[in-house]
Amino acid sequence: MIMQRVLAILVTSVFISTMAWADDNHSPLVVDRDIGRIKSTKEIPVVSYADVLDRATPSVVAVYTTQYITINDNRGRPPPRSLEELFQQYGMPSPQQDEESPLREHRQQTGVGSGVIISEDGYVMTNHHVVVGQDGDYADEIRIRLADDREFVPEIIGSDEKTDVAVLRITADEPLKAIKITDSDRLRVGDIVFAIGNPMEIGFTATKGIISATGRHFQGRILGPGSYENFIQTDASINLGNSGGALVDAWGRLIGINTAIVSRSGGSIGIGFAIPVNMALSVARSLIESGEVPRGLLGLFPETLNQSFASAFNLESTKGALVHQVQEGSPAERGGIRHGDIIIRIDDIKIESAPQLRLVISQMMPGREVQVVIIRAGEELVLPVVLGSLSEKLSGFRENSESSNLKGVTFIILSDEYRDELSFPEGLEGVLIDKVEVNSPFADNLVRGMVLIEVNGASVNDAESVEANLKQGVNSLYVWYNGNKRFVIIRLKND
Repeated sequence: MIMQRVLAILVTSVFISTMAWADDNHSPLVVDRDIGRIKSTKEIPVVSYADVLDRATPSVVAVYTTQYITINDNRGRPPPRSLEELFQQYGMPSPQQDEESPLREHRQQTGVGSGVIISEDGYVMTNHHVVVGQDGDYADEIRIRLADDREFVPEIIGSDEKTDVAVLRITADEPLKAIKITDSDRLRVGDIVFAIGNPMEIGFTATKGIISATGRHFQGRILGPGSYENFIQTDASINLGNSGGALVDAWGRLIGINTAIVSRSGGSIGIGFAIPVNMALSVARSLIESGEVPRGLLGLFPETLNQSFASAFNLESTKGALVHQVQEGSPAERGGIRHGDIIIRIDDIKIESAPQLRLVISQMMPGREVQVVIIRAGEELVLPVVLGSLSEKLSGFRENSESSNLKGVTFIILSDEYRDELSFPEGLEGVLIDKVEVNSPFADNLVRGMVLIEVNGASVNDAESVEANLKQGVNSLYVWYNGNKRFVIIRLKND
């Protein structure tokens, strides 16, 4: 018998976009403007990416956070008789006693994450959730460890919860190794990527995968209500501790900030998400320049088109955002936008869904004039609209007073803007929980983003009506959260 042997050689050609992200001449960021591709491997197959990782890894850092907590040394011990009596009983002199229970401060490491050096003068980008505690405040102490084991205590420049981006700054005696950055808008599914960070505190680690998808959003289910989600999805392993680390392309250039995973076990199952670097850098620049992130506002309630809407409006596709309602006095109303309009483009940006419309507008500066392209009664129109400011829109809402019966719970008026962000049902009233302190006695039952609809059967729409209908003992709250209504039972006790 004649045996035939067949040798199959798999040669992979990798094409990675290299167009650099446009930046101004004053930016300290290192941006790669080379137009290049990994060459065809007909002559020399790609067998190692060691040189790529050698360029990127020195710019990735580990971020450690510490919280200081006060401990009562008598916790868990039975209350003794008078110490003076006890010492007298055994014939010993009485010690000096403090009138209060002994307290001591305890230093506790609470978090481990990663970060990326984005400029030679020490700016480090990471996640918001890496540098804050469960109470929403910054950690008491933050340390940054470089790949060469040097450690620094950084300055907190600022952070943005809605995009999960934070910026720190460290001061070193010599310029730091800043990562090169490329254009995340040019990424394609199938591009090779590497996730670099400090997973599980085992040390700097790189994992390889591809881009599985772009433009992923989950209506706030990952970053929380009112957030702006626009993730790169990858199967490169991302685990606890990778948050804030680098997602780089096959040239070692930064394309994203690793942020979250989907997993029932808590470990990587090949579904990880990163913030696109274009979006993250836009936020970072605003934080560096002004300490806040200004966001544009149209002032309308859009919905993603489906086939039924497309048929009803005689549209050829489901791409676009249908305007359900225009807020009175809003920039959209002043610009002539009406309910029933379908927004298909903002300037040169094609709009394919309602979440994308919201994201695009949020990344534009208030006061900017944009050309809103709509379809109205089958006709395409261009309407100039001057954007308002989202922060100004939200700044006037009232929060609850410190005398609330729900200690540690902060309410905020459920505005039209918040209704849009939460996709809260039309015609329903309620009051939004804006914050729940970690030490609140109600932290196990109430969470941020939950809307209280009724308290003990009575409708509520502000903090005052909540307080008016609470009572000592058992209380029944009817709430809306993540698209579902349910009852929550809480108990109020006399102080």
